[in-house]
Amino acid sequence: MARTPSTMTPLGTPAPTFSLLSTTGTTVQLSDFAEAPVLVVVFMCNHCPFVIHIADALAEFAREYIAKDVAIVGINSNDVSKHPADSPEQMVAEAEKRGYVFPYLYDETQEVAKAYRAACTPDFFVYDRERKLAYRGQFDASRPESGIPVTGADLRAAVDALLAGKQPPEKQLASLGCNIKWKAGNEPNYQAT
Repeated sequence: MARTPSTMTPLGTPAPTFSLLSTTGTTVQLSDFAEAPVLVVVFMCNHCPFVIHIADALAEFAREYIAKDVAIVGINSNDVSKHPADSPEQMVAEAEKRGYVFPYLYDETQEVAKAYRAACTPDFFVYDRERKLAYRGQFDASRPESGIPVTGADLRAAVDALLAGKQPPEKQLASLGCNIKWKAGNEPNYQAT
């Protein structure tokens, strides 16, 4: 299992726009979430062991926080020609299996992943009401085979702070996961900061 950390994009960075097709066949855009006090963007996929490790807890997190008017969106940017388990058809099955209540989007060109400086799956980006980056980091300290329970503690603390009108702590721990499966010649040149 390759372990790739998130790039830790600078806090305060504006949320890049996107317009992507969802597993339900609708187009979803950043502007669709304009009324939400908090936006959580998760770069994820179906086959990554790190995503599979947290998938059920992520689904639970989403059910709980969507009820608090938090907007959540999952984006799969993997090259499906080399990783067919991440195809849009398989995304539909995965969303149904896990009970995802958030839009699960397919970034075929990988341009959205590049705009967000996403590096791994899962990679979490949390934006405040003004859509400025307030948190980028791990779901929690659990990893496959770590023996640490999956709680979503880090992500929950960040979102709870924003919902309370506060900023999450600036000390944030990078997410860790499989690298995004870039198409040949499409690899970004950004590095972790």
